[in-house]
Amino acid sequence: MTREPRSLPVLDLDPFGHDVLTDPLPFDAALRDAGPLVYLPAHDVYATGRYAEVHAALRNWQGLGSGAGVGLSNFRTEKPWRSLSVLLEADPPHHDAPRRVLAGLLGPGAQRRLRAEWTGVAEELVDRLLPGPDGTDVEFDAVAALAEAYPLRVFPDALGIPREGREHLLPFSDFLLNAFGPRNDLVAAGAPRARELSAWVSARCTRETYGGGGFGALIWEAADRGEITPAQAPLVVRSLFAAGVNTTVHALAGLLQAFATHPGQWARLRAEPALARAAFDEGVRWASPVQTFFRTATGDVRIGGAVVPDGAKLLLFLGAANRDPRRWPDPDTFDITRDPSGHLGFGFGLHQCVGQGLARLEVECLLTALVRRVGALEPAGPARRRLNNTLRSWDSVPVRARIARTERTERAVTPIPSRRLPRTAREYTV
Repeated sequence: MTREPRSLPVLDLDPFGHDVLTDPLPFDAALRDAGPLVYLPAHDVYATGRYAEVHAALRNWQGLGSGAGVGLSNFRTEKPWRSLSVLLEADPPHHDAPRRVLAGLLGPGAQRRLRAEWTGVAEELVDRLLPGPDGTDVEFDAVAALAEAYPLRVFPDALGIPREGREHLLPFSDFLLNAFGPRNDLVAAGAPRARELSAWVSARCTRETYGGGGFGALIWEAADRGEITPAQAPLVVRSLFAAGVNTTVHALAGLLQAFATHPGQWARLRAEPALARAAFDEGVRWASPVQTFFRTATGDVRIGGAVVPDGAKLLLFLGAANRDPRRWPDPDTFDITRDPSGHLGFGFGLHQCVGQGLARLEVECLLTALVRRVGALEPAGPARRRLNNTLRSWDSVPVRARIARTERTERAVTPIPSRRLPRTAREYTV
């Protein structure tokens, strides 16, 4: 146990309570207002939600390590009860080779190669979803029809895994990210399937799963060249299963919900489609899909004039930092013309998201296809959260889209009846 520090602000709220996970903004504001470093007795941890302190902590991997786990459990003092991420939960030198391999595979070269294919998939998906004549209103669930369907098609294709069984990807990642928090009811709800999902993923991290060309095969080729060890290769592949889809799904869902509730911003994007990438980053700043990560002090670390003692857990609130008025003017305003660079939605420093360029490409391709066909976007019902200890995630975002007048290339597609709310992502997987 960490002894409650004297002269440090204490916030007696549970950041993993259902009320906070449903709407984190009041808690985030209270955390920022309390001070640069705060003690949370609900889980015996230190916490910071101000931009400057979170940014500095993410850079300080030597003093605030990830190797003891980026969740609440402290694997410096207890035996790991779950598999640790070879990227997120490893510090140099163990972190370096896997990171170097993935950074090379997922970088600008891969994005150039994938752009045309991902653009075609996005256009086909949108044309299937919106087959009606100009001026028609079509209602659908933006989570199932777009935010899940598109990433579940393009990224697993690029990874090289078979299409059969892809429905396991989201619940696997959902459980893993829940496990970064306390062992609460959300973890318990996913526990019955955890072994099954983990076994499915492990079976698809082997060399035999992959032919040539996909990221999975290229990771194993890197092992053959000695860039990583054969023991590391399946763990690197597994890291893509864990983080390659779920965060993009909920970033995209949050962005579409933002556009539906801010019609003027959708009109601005239609007028300037080149703003698609900036819009995505503003969406990640405004509704950060990854809300929190833990670090562990490897010695006494000073933050904001106070000290996080050696061995203590520090909870970093990325979402709170991304709305800190000390860093952002009008932080609660969703504005796609803002310069969102510097947001912490993908982390920062040594452990920042290695696949963020691919996520930007996915969303750029899909938004570009949507603005071509959707003249107006608005809510068609109340959005509903999917509670997760780490993610700000969405279960349903019903929207109404007005099909716009457009010059488009006709393609042979199977029409999907309008005004149909899909229940699963697979209904719109093309």
